[in-house]
Amino acid sequence: MIAARILVSEVGPRDGLQSISSIMPTAAKLAWITAEAAAGVREIEVGSFVPATLLPQLADTDQVVRAARLIPGLTVAVLVPNLQGAQAAIAAGAHKITLPLSVSETHSLRNLRRTHAQVIAEARAIAQLIRSLPAGQRPHFEGSLSTVFGCTLEGPIAEDQIARLADALMAAGCDEVGLADTSGYADPAAVRRLIRLVRGVVGEGALTGIHLHNTRGLGLANALAAIEAGITTLDSSMGGLGGCPFAPGASGNLVTEDLCFMLAAMGVETGIDLPELLEVRKLIAAGLPGEALYGFTALAGLPLGFQSTGRADGAGRSGGNGQADGTKRADGTKRADSTGPSDGIGQLDGTGRADGPGKAA
Repeated sequence: MIAARILVSEVGPRDGLQSISSIMPTAAKLAWITAEAAAGVREIEVGSFVPATLLPQLADTDQVVRAARLIPGLTVAVLVPNLQGAQAAIAAGAHKITLPLSVSETHSLRNLRRTHAQVIAEARAIAQLIRSLPAGQRPHFEGSLSTVFGCTLEGPIAEDQIARLADALMAAGCDEVGLADTSGYADPAAVRRLIRLVRGVVGEGALTGIHLHNTRGLGLANALAAIEAGITTLDSSMGGLGGCPFAPGASGNLVTEDLCFMLAAMGVETGIDLPELLEVRKLIAAGLPGEALYGFTALAGLPLGFQSTGRADGAGRSGGNGQADGTKRADGTKRADSTGPSDGIGQLDGTGRADGPGKAA
């Protein structure tokens, strides 16, 4: 049964920006985050605490976290690769910390340069650090099971290994685990199966979120399968920015705009105003000149008479940027036709480097 309310967690400022060569100015990042929060997005992953020499795109994460914390009602999330990253995240005031554990050990060594046992030890140290804080200052701690639907380096991952690592993360002190389709291998049947598998180990309340890619055009189908299986938090990225540069061939995150349109059309509450969300694309396009943004909703516009039900008060609007009869995309660029890109995902090839500093997806 689908929950009455779904949390859409924006990951573009981290997962999107880490995957492109352009460096978005700090002021542009904050304008993006502020505008998306104003549109009703309540959780945004704003960066990653990794060395600036490895990911210069995210070198300003500390500054971005401190500024984003001032936005009322926003949960400020970050990714950390280790205890040192967690210490920096806590010092900056992050509300949520995610530690990636790739269930593919080959990918773990490529991404974090650590074995499974070493990542579990990091999780244990982070949990101990969090427990040492006053109760009101403790961030939520998630362990992300990356490459859980398959790995471009190892192929399918044995389900008993997935179950064992999920259990190990919880035993180490994580508040919850998440599933991440790092390589874009998921399909709806696999989504349902792995949710059942992992919840059978950690319990229903300890698996609420999933991170999906749109590599083969199955992003929305997989999201629907996930919420039908009881998932209540969906990661997505504005304009479909992102992918994992250290999982060769992975591309394209689930498009936030398309996900929110699907949920609104289904009558599922998200708290997000769609016309306002589509306006955010203009800020992203201005901050990333030359970078392509993807997604069908921004291209086609909202249907004539469409009423967004995302807001809790039901006061969504039709029209605005993205009207059904409009001739421009929501980012302000002229639309060539009403059909959108032929491939639907048109995202990075994700070939990346072999010396990765730690990506959740």
